[in-house]
Amino acid sequence: MGASVNHRTFVIERDLPGSVAHAFRFWSDHRLKRRWTACHDDWQVTEDQFSFEAGGSERLTWRMPDGTEQAMRAYFLEIHPRERIVYAYTMLTAGRNISSSLVTVEFAGRGAATRMTYTEQAVFGEASDGDIRESGTGIGFDRLAEEMRVTPA
Repeated sequence: MGASVNHRTFVIERDLPGSVAHAFRFWSDHRLKRRWTACHDDWQVTEDQFSFEAGGSERLTWRMPDGTEQAMRAYFLEIHPRERIVYAYTMLTAGRNISSSLVTVEFAGRGAATRMTYTEQAVFGEASDGDIRESGTGIGFDRLAEEMRVTPA
């Protein structure tokens, strides 16, 4: 019997402090993106590549305290500055694919703030991984809002 397939789609909306251009920078600037996406202080980064352009990719590999390797491989499909980012990504644990996703991130001005809408369509090997992903993504967006608050436009 093959691996199980568990589909999940979730949408997370956040009102972010600052302009759309300011919010977009936190996705497009490698240094700024790492400030809100680095979530495990005890994981050692062993690979970190970032080429933010249509056809480009993002590759991160970590070594967890127990020695297990965790990796993320993303491929940017569409980039419309200050409007939309579309990318596909996979997560791997010990070289084994644990999920594959298609993501759309949309940005819309709301006065002095930005409404960011994140839609992820994913397939997980284990259904419980979908709960972990959705929760962890929301926590990451809380860090994004805080980083935007403390970083001048």
